[in-house]
Amino acid sequence: MKFIWTVMTFSLISFNCIGQKLNNLKVEKVYLDNANTTKNHYTILYPPNLPWKGYIFLIPGLGQTAENVLQQTELPEKLAFNGILTIIPTFQDGELSFGVDSLSQQSFNKILVDVTSKHKLTDQRFYVGGFSIGGSCAVKYAENPTIKPTAIFAIDPPLDFERLYNSSKREIRLSINKSPNEERVYTIEKLEKEMGGSPKTALKNYYRISPYSFNDTTQTAIKNLIKLPLRIYSEPDINWWLKENGEDFTGMNATECSAMINELNRLGNTKAELIITQNKGYRKPDNSKHPHSWSIVDNNELIEWLLKQK
Repeated sequence: MKFIWTVMTFSLISFNCIGQKLNNLKVEKVYLDNANTTKNHYTILYPPNLPWKGYIFLIPGLGQTAENVLQQTELPEKLAFNGILTIIPTFQDGELSFGVDSLSQQSFNKILVDVTSKHKLTDQRFYVGGFSIGGSCAVKYAENPTIKPTAIFAIDPPLDFERLYNSSKREIRLSINKSPNEERVYTIEKLEKEMGGSPKTALKNYYRISPYSFNDTTQTAIKNLIKLPLRIYSEPDINWWLKENGEDFTGMNATECSAMINELNRLGNTKAELIITQNKGYRKPDNSKHPHSWSIVDNNELIEWLLKQK
């Protein structure tokens, strides 16, 4: 299945360069438990020269491997060539890790401890970023970090899971006389499992686990982001969504992305930005158009922004 908010359909690529070289970069795959290679591991890209300028956790979307990420975007390579040690993690539930749940966040911290201890990164700048649910994970981590990030970014992340649940229910309702939308059925089942019910029965959990909640007037989650440099990227190509998926603005991540940035700005965060793109969303290997893609980011400009943060 193909999921509008998380899963992307990719063609797998050969990745024989793990442990060898990727465009003259040293690449290594590290397992926290060699007896189980399906979870709790990370791929690390080493900058070609010392000293390093920092390190970054670059978190895939749901269903993505490090190989998929390296196929879809040159961002990991460019980060490494710009002196940033680049880590692509896989968490407790493997490629289907939810990112914002407690198990994923615990796995995040285990990998973080492993990386920082092995490479003595105590005084280095630390960045966190991700795509889709990986972006949600990045924001969630930054709200209660064990090591405070220097800056974070998220690429079209779902942030308000109450909105996501309700929009999924609406999509199924609008599909009367048609087969149920499998994407939305999966979304509802996943959310009810992770949240312990629907918004009607477990609203507090939706507020607690979502990186941002439009209806949570206490703004509890995002208050910890007031002083943090933060970017969210989105390409709200409404005509594409209407034509290709029968989706409108109520089903798009851009709604809560813009709302969260607006609230952070009003709370005093002058370094919280919403980056809107146009006609940049394409997926490899066939370069098919899709606004929910890694490609909406200007990699060079993002890296320049990251390196300016202190």
